[in-house]
Amino acid sequence: MLKEILSVSGKSGLFKLISQGKNMFVAESLLDHKRIPVYMRDKVISLGDISIYTDDEEVPLAEVLTKIKEKENGQAIDYSASITPDELKAYFETVLPNFDKDRVYPSDIKKMMAWYNLLVKEGLTDFTPEAPKEEQENEEEIKEK
Repeated sequence: MLKEILSVSGKSGLFKLISQGKNMFVAESLLDHKRIPVYMRDKVISLGDISIYTDDEEVPLAEVLTKIKEKENGQAIDYSASITPDELKAYFETVLPNFDKDRVYPSDIKKMMAWYNLLVKEGLTDFTPEAPKEEQENEEEIKEK
């Protein structure tokens, strides 16, 4: 599911991939549900491709969002716009205790919290990564036998 959710630089919020063309694609805003064209010159990243630095390795965003969902019992995160950087780090430490405090900035944490709230508001709370189609087909063949 997160592979279809996009962050487009210069545009606020998140977007859901609707269709792809040769040199562009159409995305729908999760904020106001308006459709916009996104061109190849735009910097776009799929949430499924984002990872968070930890002291040991990089943890996929899907895993972090799942941990936030467990901590918040599937509800939106209640925080104010004036939350301090220390409060952001303290909150994120409860979710991912070994996150790299030097490379994960408070602005990154605040963005993840806003993304999580937007996804919950839209009912997109299945953060498990999708298996590639080949793996899914292999699993279906095994089940049939």
